Amino acid sequence: MSFLGRGPGNVPAAGGVNVEKIELAVTELDTVTDFFNRMVSSCHAKCISARYSEPDLNKGESVCIDRCVAKFTEVQKKVGEKLQSRGAANAGAAAGSFGSL
Repeated sequence: MSFLGRGPGNVPAAGGVNVEKIELAVTELDTVTDFFNRMVSSCHAKCISARYSEPDLNKGESVCIDRCVAKFTEVQKKVGEKLQSRGAANAGAAAGSFGSL
């Protein structure tokens, strides 16, 4: 059986599952998972000592993690906004060029 009903012969009936929406959801999940894994890896390497001397984070590590996550999230947000504005500009330019034909 294919994942989420995708594959040959799995054409949805009327009122069935929208394959495009499922593919978009899977892509979004992959993107969020990648973001989380990169953030954890980056902030762990930056803020937590390789030698674990205590079972819990100390105050300095905790503050560093909080700041790192906030900065990482803010940068991700800004990059996403920039990509969206470029995509909209490119779509507008493409629509304009088709109108002049």
